[in-house]
Amino acid sequence: LVVLCLKIKERIEIFSTFVRRRSINGEANKPLDMAEKLAPEKRHDFVHKGQKVFEWDQTLEEVNLYITLPPNVHSKAFHCKIQSKHLEVGIKGNPPYLNHDLSAPVKTDCSFWTLEDGIMHITLQKRGKGQTWASPILGQGQLDPYATDLEQKRLMLQRFQEENPGFDFSQAQFTGNCPDPSSFMGGIRSD
Repeated sequence: LVVLCLKIKERIEIFSTFVRRRSINGEANKPLDMAEKLAPEKRHDFVHKGQKVFEWDQTLEEVNLYITLPPNVHSKAFHCKIQSKHLEVGIKGNPPYLNHDLSAPVKTDCSFWTLEDGIMHITLQKRGKGQTWASPILGQGQLDPYATDLEQKRLMLQRFQEENPGFDFSQAQFTGNCPDPSSFMGGIRSD
């Protein structure tokens, strides 16, 4: 593990030197927002019994759920209850559409939901920053191992970008297994 960490650190230093040289020599184009470059490229579908229930994606700090709302229901009829380890979503006066435990605990005071253009967007603030979620719902709809590995690699690059804002990690790649972004090299720094 120590050898792996040293190899990764060495590759990052080489890549960082390359990026720094491009910037100094004026070869780099207009600076782009690195957070946008490392943002999720696509959403994952959560499917139950052949029907898409919601889409979701994640960043280092949050998990986002996107639920397509039924037409002709007034926005005030919808409710969403976010608890530390549980999520309930539905239409008032009806059985909940979602009523499940979450894969990991969230910060309820920083989590919220909005309705816009027929979509309910639920933002769940991860309690464990950098933790890779294989699914928002505990024990259901897990990403396959390959997709989970891709998520973990993307989150690790987001972590590197956050900790080294002067560098561009958007084209960096990992070969082999990627370490856990929440615990790699002493864990995520807190401000």
